[in-house]
Amino acid sequence: MTHSRSLSRRRLLQAGSALGLATTAGSLLASQADAAPAAATTKVTDLGPGLVQFSLMSGLLVGDTVYIGSRNLNPSSVVGFHLPSRKVVSYTNLDAGPEPSIQALAADPTGRYLYIGVLVKSDRGKPNLYRWDLTTPDRPAVAIGRTEDRDIRDLAVAPDGTVFAVGGVPDKPPVLWQYDPATGAVSNLGAPDPKATLARAVAATDTTVFFGAGSVLAGGSGASRASLFAFDRKSREFTSIVPKEMEKDPSLRELAVQDGKLIVGTSGGVDPAKLAVIDLADFSSYTLVATEGKVIKMFASDAERIYFASESGVEAYSKADRTISRVEFTGPDLGEIWGVDHIDGKLAVVSGYGFVAEIDVAARTSVVTDLHDAGAKAGPQAGMGIAAGDGYVYLGGNGAISRRNLKSGEVVNLQAPGEAKDAEVIEGVLYTGQYNSQGIWRYDPSRRRQPEQAAKFPSEQNRPLDVSWDPDNELLLVGVQSDTEGGGALWTYSPRTGASAAYPNPIDDVQLVRAVANRDGVAYLGGDNASKEGPRATVVAVDPVTGEEQWRVDTKQPAGVAALAVQGRNLYGLTTKGGLFIVDRRTRKVVHTSDVSSVSKGFAAMVTNRGVVYGVSDTTLFRFHPETFAVSTVVADINGAWYSGPHVNVHGGLLYTLRGGNLVAVDDRPSH
Repeated sequence: MTHSRSLSRRRLLQAGSALGLATTAGSLLASQADAAPAAATTKVTDLGPGLVQFSLMSGLLVGDTVYIGSRNLNPSSVVGFHLPSRKVVSYTNLDAGPEPSIQALAADPTGRYLYIGVLVKSDRGKPNLYRWDLTTPDRPAVAIGRTEDRDIRDLAVAPDGTVFAVGGVPDKPPVLWQYDPATGAVSNLGAPDPKATLARAVAATDTTVFFGAGSVLAGGSGASRASLFAFDRKSREFTSIVPKEMEKDPSLRELAVQDGKLIVGTSGGVDPAKLAVIDLADFSSYTLVATEGKVIKMFASDAERIYFASESGVEAYSKADRTISRVEFTGPDLGEIWGVDHIDGKLAVVSGYGFVAEIDVAARTSVVTDLHDAGAKAGPQAGMGIAAGDGYVYLGGNGAISRRNLKSGEVVNLQAPGEAKDAEVIEGVLYTGQYNSQGIWRYDPSRRRQPEQAAKFPSEQNRPLDVSWDPDNELLLVGVQSDTEGGGALWTYSPRTGASAAYPNPIDDVQLVRAVANRDGVAYLGGDNASKEGPRATVVAVDPVTGEEQWRVDTKQPAGVAALAVQGRNLYGLTTKGGLFIVDRRTRKVVHTSDVSSVSKGFAAMVTNRGVVYGVSDTTLFRFHPETFAVSTVVADINGAWYSGPHVNVHGGLLYTLRGGNLVAVDDRPSH
């Protein structure tokens, strides 16, 4: 975010929270790094916890209980939701690491043990594989091992009880891991696809393990597409068995072994996702059907159908006529689905909105239970982005936007699918850039409605990163990354007319658009690169009305652009390694560079307020002197709990960001 307004999203869950408006304002002198004026004062007002909810990322039915793994909550947890009573009857907490999420759950054949795999924001050497004895649910899950891949994305248990895990770690090909419950050993079975960036699917029989991977993250630049391997447990050899029709899809998304068949689903990119049913006795014998959606995941089946989740709901594949149809029912939007199981003619569907829907397939009815109401413990989750305007401050999370009334302190959680990575408040209306492949959403607090989609864009332009309001052209500008194809895009949207446009790869075909700023009707785009090699840190000036390039500057920085902001004739840029560069917008030259890594490393955000450019990193809120560009610390150790990079927004002269998990309003008054 580079202007005076910003972001957020999710569903009505808590209204009038006791969190309220904590007006325990504290005054403190700004600490200094370099030459900050001693007279500067900073007042920090704590507004209370940011976004509080029970957020989830997995669901698995064992017996009559659905076990559900948390997402982006600390500590991470698994809760047991008992279907007959519709109550949370058990839970276990895990000490997993920073911003932990549980995407992988698998039960052993006896139903006694639940295996749990964890993914985290950064690796601190902790275990990422746990086991919970469901016969003694009052006892916590125990750590049983660690894969060298930071994240576990999927687990499978073979009929003999051997556990297999897949996932990934940045810049290394994903590995097939094995846990032997008899010895407790975790073994590396090999990385069959050296060009894959992530593995998200695994399934197993007594003789074979199936490994599904691809490049749903960090695609392009030679990264592989959907790959599927069969690992012979006796010979310990991998064989590629990916159906040829799936080879162009970005990634294998889901695998399951059911009734002598291997069920396969992909993530789509330019083309829609596909479903395949492969004969376990002959991998070359399969049936394949293309869908109309972007993802296929979470398989369940009965005698007639295979059920799965897509971004639009639950769908069913008919085994007899090999067609796909929507599962119709009376009930709410399911949002992002993280669990589908079948029991006694009903589907138990775990929604990312924080509820379980029990769908009677024949009757086309449903019963919905909010997990927080059922006993799941809510907590503050790491934020996605922040926006303030028209008396509200918004904080985005997974499937949610927290809306806080700055006068009354009332907190309401709003519903929108996916994640609002960034946004702006324009004339009181919130506009968000919505991940994954959700385009732009809008929310008008004067209307008693949930957020709704305002504009769609090509599905491969899936990850909005930065949003900026251009008042001269009255356009919302969004910088975008294409996870699967590489490169990125600039989106534009007119709130007045509803018109939208997309300009793919405005920098080049490998640099994503990490940052967007604007001034005098010109958009400034900052480039980054998800791969190790290739150009980065290019700045391009664009006419946002036409998408035409006006000029570009190679800043010659060794790291990509993290944030941009404009003050006067100067365009400020921060890199992901803590480099500051200043571009004179008139001469189009880099006129200043310096190392500010003492306050900023990694992702960052910048805004302009009271004639000064402010920045926030994972650790520090800071500002730059408008003439010397010297950096000064405004709030040290702010340590905001951000999920995918820090954010700061300004409204009415106040800076809004996170300190830990709490929203804070910062009134900073530099003397210059």
